[in-house]
Amino acid sequence: MARLLTKDEIKRLENLGRVCRGDIIKMTTVANSGHPGGSMSSIDIFLSVYDFAEKDPKNPYDPERDRVVVSHGHTSPGVYATLGRLGFIDIDEAIAGFRHPGSIFEGHITRGIPGVEWTTGNLGQGLSVGVGMALASKIRGKNNRVIVAMSDAEQAKGQVAEARRTAKKYELNNLVVVVDYNDAQISGKASDIMYVDIKANYLADGWKVIEVDGHDYAELNEALVEAFDSKIPAVIIGRTVMGKGVSFMEGDVSYHGKPLDMEKAASALAELGLESDIERYVEMRKELPSYHEHVRPIDEVVRPVTGDSIVYPVDKKTDNRSAFGRALADIGKLNKGKVPMMVVDCDLKPSTKVNEFEKVWPENFVQIGVQEHNAATVAGAASVCGVLTFFADFGVFGIDETYNQQRLNDINKANVKVGVTHVGIDVGEDGKTHHCIDYIGALRNLFGFKLIVPADPNQTDKAVRYVSATEGNFVIAMGRSTMNPISDENGRAFFGDGYKFEYGKVDVVRKGKGVTIVTTGQVTHKAVEAADKLRSEGIEVTVLNVSCPLEADFDSVKEHLSKVVITAEDHNVESGLGTILSDYLIDSKIMPERFEKLGVERYMFSGDNELLFDLCGLSSGKMVEKIRRIAR
Repeated sequence: MARLLTKDEIKRLENLGRVCRGDIIKMTTVANSGHPGGSMSSIDIFLSVYDFAEKDPKNPYDPERDRVVVSHGHTSPGVYATLGRLGFIDIDEAIAGFRHPGSIFEGHITRGIPGVEWTTGNLGQGLSVGVGMALASKIRGKNNRVIVAMSDAEQAKGQVAEARRTAKKYELNNLVVVVDYNDAQISGKASDIMYVDIKANYLADGWKVIEVDGHDYAELNEALVEAFDSKIPAVIIGRTVMGKGVSFMEGDVSYHGKPLDMEKAASALAELGLESDIERYVEMRKELPSYHEHVRPIDEVVRPVTGDSIVYPVDKKTDNRSAFGRALADIGKLNKGKVPMMVVDCDLKPSTKVNEFEKVWPENFVQIGVQEHNAATVAGAASVCGVLTFFADFGVFGIDETYNQQRLNDINKANVKVGVTHVGIDVGEDGKTHHCIDYIGALRNLFGFKLIVPADPNQTDKAVRYVSATEGNFVIAMGRSTMNPISDENGRAFFGDGYKFEYGKVDVVRKGKGVTIVTTGQVTHKAVEAADKLRSEGIEVTVLNVSCPLEADFDSVKEHLSKVVITAEDHNVESGLGTILSDYLIDSKIMPERFEKLGVERYMFSGDNELLFDLCGLSSGKMVEKIRRIAR
């Protein structure tokens, strides 16, 4: 519980601050790299916060722990020094291995190191992380405290304002921010580079503001106690000095990202009254291996009940997004009061259909408004706190606009389920600004995200249930228009009863001879229409549905890839399914008699989606014409 420290406890922290400053200097000098100045500015805040938080170094992944998020991840030397001196990590390993490929102690803090809750470095995202963790704690009925340490310069970023407003809207009284206000950044004084009235901004958004000397442990401790007694989110603004503790470094912004040489390091350590044993760490560094295994964070496993699939009849049109919304609502009903779940929306619920979940579980429906960057990070952070978390948005916002946020969710090995609707030119009249035609290509750049592009509402339903029960980051990408669910050759729902979704599986929806259409998403039903039309003319066409283009099991269908192969996708033709398949064919030494890629070749204009598909050669009619010409 929050309590005031005794004089002896404060004196202990003051002494640790001096020792940690020495660790920071040693760490950055040995690596000849890093950010000593800001780390020394923040070190008293770090020690105060980590000492205050309910976190056990012997059990750092306790689900009941308080969370400490350090937003300005470049101050990693200060974080590692703090964690080392408080018993979370081996301080010698951190000093010797800092920024070395054979060590886990990277240049910016990394989730999976005991005591580090989120990998940061891209400034401005830490408060959103804290909001996500605080929300998850509330949803779970735990009310664990979350403390976010931030720099002053990053307060200029728009995502910080988005997160402030969200914290106030949801009255996150379990969230406290501590800002290192040293008025210094790489290029000079923060107030000159981009002035931000930090206090006024937090007050305007309804926060409690407490101002302290950021190097005074007693003031910091009193402020933390006061902040967590507040009924609203609170920020502590700590006035600090760049390079605090070493006279020639104090106030000099050049030390923001510049380490001391051996001579200056020895002088600084002497001024701190510490032994200069840097050579010992230099020798230790020489013995490090050339690489290290990636650290893996330990999170709570979420095991929701996913229920039975809804089967949509083939004679009634519906859309994938409606199937997505109904599946979410169904899973919400099954898990309400049992397994924590939340859905994050950006003012698009009637379009993404997550209003169906809101009807079922309104208190776990998180409405962020038009704040996509914040929403993506909030969802990612909540997903590692024992909550099944979905983030719904349009494709251009949920992937393109928030690419950096999703990249960090990927780096952090989160467990977020992203449902993006309105992908491709299927969006039609909304025009080029809303045609997300690069979602496959964008996600190919991320190493951990998995992508599902369902062909119809039945496959969509099964995909939603699959990702809910499967650990890891997923994107489900869906178009806007309605369709008849795909049937098999006997007129029954192809993805209905008896179909099991398997990630990576390539579905043989129609089996023919000679010509194969390889397709994904909503274009699949157009390919099936074309194949059925051509069959009536005596031309048999194979249709392969690739619902998981990033990891498609083409080996299982390679017998269909040796003659005429046509890829068809509602996507940039240069960066999607066609390119993935061509890479596979080259790697597998398969040379089709003919290979063509159909897709979007330019930014399209506003218009009926059927007209746009026709212009791109993706309508069933255009496919029929092309294959007729080839068959002749």
